[in-house]
Amino acid sequence: MSFAAFRAPARKAVFSASFRRAGAELRLNSFRKFSTEVPPSAPKSNTGLYAGLGAVAFSGVAYYLYTSSSDTAREASTTVKSAVQTVKAGAKFTPTKADYQKVYDRIAEIIDEAGDYDDGSYGPVLLRLAWHASGTYDKNTGTGGSNYATMRFEPEALHGANAGLGIGRQLMEKVKQEFDWITYGDLWTLAGVAAVQEMAGPKIPWRPGRIDGFAKDATPDGRLPDASQGAPHIRDIFYRMGFNDQEIVALSGAHALGRCHTDR
Repeated sequence: MSFAAFRAPARKAVFSASFRRAGAELRLNSFRKFSTEVPPSAPKSNTGLYAGLGAVAFSGVAYYLYTSSSDTAREASTTVKSAVQTVKAGAKFTPTKADYQKVYDRIAEIIDEAGDYDDGSYGPVLLRLAWHASGTYDKNTGTGGSNYATMRFEPEALHGANAGLGIGRQLMEKVKQEFDWITYGDLWTLAGVAAVQEMAGPKIPWRPGRIDGFAKDATPDGRLPDASQGAPHIRDIFYRMGFNDQEIVALSGAHALGRCHTDR
């Protein structure tokens, strides 16, 4: 099975999680670590992603957030990566792993600033933001996905499936203002990674490389799943992205996180 939707032309990065237990801000790990070792090869199977039943929902998210449709960028003959999209003082800025670590740490801080929202965590809404930014991908046309971060634009921002995600986008706008060199596509997916790990999930492979698109790149409504339409519809949606039934179960399970909000 092809995972072209989630393959970025950059280095693999892995964070270690700082665990947060229900109702208490107890850190079981005193540091968060970011590493950028080059992977030996592109992932060809789900080996290692389904290591335990308890983590299966999060494991499916790994492929969802791993990369996004940067094949489209390559086909457009561009070498622009998130690392060099911003030009400062006439020179290209190339962030290091320490720069990405700072972004991750800031996101982790914001996750814990939720107060009474969703029992004290913005993790679920940030994971949903990454999920829905990625979930518009179409493997047949190479369009959609987190590569262009087109949920920033209307009418995609107003699609019914994206109701309530303005909260997540606004939260990440704070981070974007502080770290203006990172693209929205990388920022939103990195937020999903942070959400999984800060909510005591496993390490999620992630790497930068997404570029920001324009309003013309926005996807049409109907690309995200509508649970009211049943299993055949869900299969159609996920098969369009290149997933199999096992991965559909894992990704759907991740939607059990957070509160049920009637306005969404």
